[in-house]
Amino acid sequence: MTPPVHSWYRRRPLTRVVPAVVAAVLTAAGCSGADDSRHASASLSALVYRGPAACDGCPESVASLLEKAPRPFTVEYVGPDEEIPLTAAALADADVYVQPGGGDDLDAAWEEVKGAAGAIRDWVRDGGRYLGFCMGGYLAGQNPGFDLLPGDTDAYIASRDASVRDQRDTVVPVHWRDEPRHMYFQDGPVFLLDDGADATVLARYDNGTVAAVVAPYGKGRVGVVGPHPEADASWYEDEGLRNPDGVRLDLGHDLIEETVSGL
Repeated sequence: MTPPVHSWYRRRPLTRVVPAVVAAVLTAAGCSGADDSRHASASLSALVYRGPAACDGCPESVASLLEKAPRPFTVEYVGPDEEIPLTAAALADADVYVQPGGGDDLDAAWEEVKGAAGAIRDWVRDGGRYLGFCMGGYLAGQNPGFDLLPGDTDAYIASRDASVRDQRDTVVPVHWRDEPRHMYFQDGPVFLLDDGADATVLARYDNGTVAAVVAPYGKGRVGVVGPHPEADASWYEDEGLRNPDGVRLDLGHDLIEETVSGL
């Protein structure tokens, strides 16, 4: 495919995410042990990429979505200018890695993160969870990308009968688990699944192409979405947009829960 060009998002920055309060959950008597300790708390841990491959404010919006999830996450940022670099050692202590929206174009974003591709693939194959939003969805594909999907990606705006043909920020109709909904969108991907792929399609665009999907990768799971379920009210206000459904986070939380299933 021809890599789509992405305009930089202009988002109001949020404060650095502070780890959520963790409430200890005791396992049944006689069932405790080293193997159980990782998930013996109410929180799961997430690493959110923040750096040149992410757009301004996008990592923070995803972090907020994770903190407000049904199972709240403790969130830390990783990236070239963060205290924690994106390495195999950092991933080893996390439940979820998140690649948020952003970047000028797919090739440029890939150049920023390709050094960690092997570590990310190995970690997901061994049981990690990858979440990709918009550009993070493109990067889960093959050309170029982490190659985590049973298929590849392309631009929705280039797909047949797409309701949007340019790169403007807008709101698009989707069917999420067969329910009609609307989502914030800016030149996000469609997911081109292989025939017979083992995957759960969560959402489709109005032309029937896949807008959100969760698929296994080795022992892990990969959840990706083309539109922006993490978009809060400020995104709509900044662009003068309105969501007919209201600004809701339930679709993002559904994607997260489907992806972390089994943890």
